[in-house]
Amino acid sequence: MAEPTQPAAAINPTLLSLRVRIDAVDQALLQLINERAALAQEVGEVKKLEGSVAFRPEREAQVIDGLKASNRGPLKVSSVAPIWREIMSACRALETPTRVAYLGPAGTFSEEAALGFFGSSIVKVPCASFDEVFHTTSTGAADFGVVPVENSTEGVVARSLDLFLTTPLFIVGETSLFVQHNLLRKDNSLLDIQAVCAHPQALAQCHAWLSLHLPHAERRPVASNAEGARLASLDTRLAGIASLRASGEYGLHVVAPAIQDDALNRTRFAVVTHPQRQPQPAASGHDCTSLVVSVANRPGAVHDMLVPLKAHGVSMSRFESRPARSGQWEYYFYIDLQGHPDQPAVAAALKELRAVCAFFKLLGTYPIDVH
Repeated sequence: MAEPTQPAAAINPTLLSLRVRIDAVDQALLQLINERAALAQEVGEVKKLEGSVAFRPEREAQVIDGLKASNRGPLKVSSVAPIWREIMSACRALETPTRVAYLGPAGTFSEEAALGFFGSSIVKVPCASFDEVFHTTSTGAADFGVVPVENSTEGVVARSLDLFLTTPLFIVGETSLFVQHNLLRKDNSLLDIQAVCAHPQALAQCHAWLSLHLPHAERRPVASNAEGARLASLDTRLAGIASLRASGEYGLHVVAPAIQDDALNRTRFAVVTHPQRQPQPAASGHDCTSLVVSVANRPGAVHDMLVPLKAHGVSMSRFESRPARSGQWEYYFYIDLQGHPDQPAVAAALKELRAVCAFFKLLGTYPIDVH
């Protein structure tokens, strides 16, 4: 004899009414987004006639800034940018597909940074190394590349900085990502781990945790954190350090979450492209200008290099040195300045700085997120 069917729980009338209203708002939002998409298609046609590019980072930054400033509802200001980046990404894809290169395979923080900056409506081009990201973007196989340039724990990503010297790419945008490292493994246990596989930067950022919890495990550097996760998915003796995205991608347990030594660990990524395919972004009102310079090896040379900045009131937000590998104890200096070359003070400072430098290369001017 079949069991009697239990009556369905009654839905609260207030909740039902709210759901109906939400459904109506969703339908209205969808209609408005489609109207925006149709306008974006018209913009795309105008751009094709003019021969202008589809992606303008300063324009998108201005749109998001305006929306943040006008936000008066319960929606958090920090939620505005991700929502509209996705909308703009979907609309931009109707104009032309955007191919973006980054350090792969699937599940890397570089992939996460690319999706966060461009939105998910892109053609993903995963690469095996930073060198391949620069090469792929330089040759036009990708429209843009996304590469890490600085970490709050370990400092600069040296290989990325070195590649700016040998390729024609320049920076048109940046994005910063909170980096949470997780220990991933097929077995949900810390026992019998023989080696931990990860990018050298990740191994360094988790040094203290690994020394305390896995002091006898080999630390095996690999091309990317996602590659470490992939290897861990093939061998129970291995563990990887990677993102939560990578754990889902490769079917791994999060054996230990957030093992990075710095709880506020962040990585800054640069968005690069070829100057023949993308113009320098116009001033957005909150911009960064990046350059690399060198000076003659003489007393006071570095001081002389900084004088034009002080004289014109231009602030410097980053100053890093890298060996020139000339054998003469010479260095390249990577500098970030606040402002845009269209501003008279910045233009004057750059002109005088160029005059006192033995080598001068503008790496790019781009809008930064000030919120």
